[in-house]
Amino acid sequence: MPKIDLDALPPANRTGYPPEFADAVAGRWYRRLAPATGLTEFGMSHVVLKPGAWSAHRHWHVEEDEVVIMLAGAAVLIDDNGRTDMRPGDVAVFPKNDGNGHHLVNESDSDCTFIAIGRPAEGECHYPDIDMHIGPDGRYRRKDGTAFEQASG
Repeated sequence: MPKIDLDALPPANRTGYPPEFADAVAGRWYRRLAPATGLTEFGMSHVVLKPGAWSAHRHWHVEEDEVVIMLAGAAVLIDDNGRTDMRPGDVAVFPKNDGNGHHLVNESDSDCTFIAIGRPAEGECHYPDIDMHIGPDGRYRRKDGTAFEQASG
């Protein structure tokens, strides 16, 4: 199945973020393409950001290279170097362990769409702007190592 039928993959907007950090990505809708196509060596997602949404909190991975390819609309890449406009056809790369916290923000009044490519979620991830870190165990923790309180309900 070389061509992926995006309409056959329902979009999701789940996040593993603790509730106090989840609002920023509430307008992020994604389709995980790798599991649906049998790819196992890297992850790939088709992502739509609604106006005002973030792709993630600014972050960088210890063991994961990432690539973002803009397909439609406009977003702003915010990283340690500042702000860079991203338009259809633009490509951004984030080498593993480079320490450059990054994310995309849709500051326009229309949806933007991109493909994100990386390894399947694993390994440490740092969030320089908030009190959150993913440790070697793959769990979200505060930077001092303490666990987040579980939401009641």
